[in-house]
Amino acid sequence: MAAAGKMKIYDFAKKYLSDGTFDLDAASSWKAALFLSTSNCDTLSVGTGVYGDLTNEVATAFGYTVGGVAIASPTWTRSGGTTTFTLANLAPGWTASGGSITARSLVVYWNGTLNTIVKPLLCTCLLDATPADVTATDTNPFNVTFNASGLFTSSGATAN
Repeated sequence: MAAAGKMKIYDFAKKYLSDGTFDLDAASSWKAALFLSTSNCDTLSVGTGVYGDLTNEVATAFGYTVGGVAIASPTWTRSGGTTTFTLANLAPGWTASGGSITARSLVVYWNGTLNTIVKPLLCTCLLDATPADVTATDTNPFNVTFNASGLFTSSGATAN
């Protein structure tokens, strides 16, 4: 099982969060995909901020399918002055079959079109803090546990 590292929000996603493009409560279209160490997915200003801009996703083989898996249960909680966004852990995520699944990073994106934006990216994280590749060998699960503190939080506001 991989423990998702600190999530980094893509530059375009910050705009999409602010202008209402993302509906974070919608459960049906969030997906998580796995990427290799040679990917550009950790570049927060990648291209136009869409899934199609990313390189070197794990190939369809050994139990992984390009495009990743759906993520359930988007949830907002509020405690004091902090609001937290969470998604369900990926357990089961993928099960290696006939070989190993190896990845370095995970990307969360919207699997659809929002305001003419096709598959906008939300955030990315390393699957190992070293950083190192994470591998699930044949017949073993490749599950991902998100941080118990949520994908991201929002707190406080200042005005000039």
